[in-house]
Amino acid sequence: MKSLALLLIAAALAAPVLTASAAEHAAAKPAAAAAPAPAKPDLAKGGEKFTAVCAACHGADGNSGIPVNPKLAQQHPEYLVKQLQDFKSGKRVNATMQAMAAGLSDDDMRNIAYWTASQKAKPGFAKDKALVTLGERIYRGGIAERQVAACAGCHSPNGAGIPSQYPRLSGQHADYTVAQLTSFRDGVRQNSVQMAQVAARLNDREMKAVADYIAGLR
Repeated sequence: MKSLALLLIAAALAAPVLTASAAEHAAAKPAAAAAPAPAKPDLAKGGEKFTAVCAACHGADGNSGIPVNPKLAQQHPEYLVKQLQDFKSGKRVNATMQAMAAGLSDDDMRNIAYWTASQKAKPGFAKDKALVTLGERIYRGGIAERQVAACAGCHSPNGAGIPSQYPRLSGQHADYTVAQLTSFRDGVRQNSVQMAQVAARLNDREMKAVADYIAGLR
């Protein structure tokens, strides 16, 4: 009995040592490698790539002078990256832009987007006095009877948008904005369910009115 008691005591004393040893062994295992952080955007490379690939249609500094091509200067970079990714994947359909995006790497997209965002946007102007009042009313207050939310709720009262969420609209060409609203309504552009729902409730005159008002936003 005395021998059995001594054995039990020895086992009890050894247990914490074994447990500690196991814990030390587990701690010694290397931690799983964390995913690498995205490379910091290279603005110089972004400017070079923009000049080579984008400037002919969107202007040397992202301020397109062609009404059907969007102004990109000062646009939120996260939005620009998403659109380029959508063009490359085919989620957003436009033959010209899909061809341009096809040759861009993820780093190219980020570099271009952040360089473009760093350029100062030039103001636009509303042109149709007969429509701009209607456009302001829709942009700021929506159309309650058709459940059209105010544009300002997502894109902000001055059209600055919300970084990482909603694009900047202020000063954008009215022709481009009308084209996009029409594409959302007709199902041609399918990379935003929210915008498709809004556009489906607007008629052509209302789209033109909102677009003209947006063009003059500061």
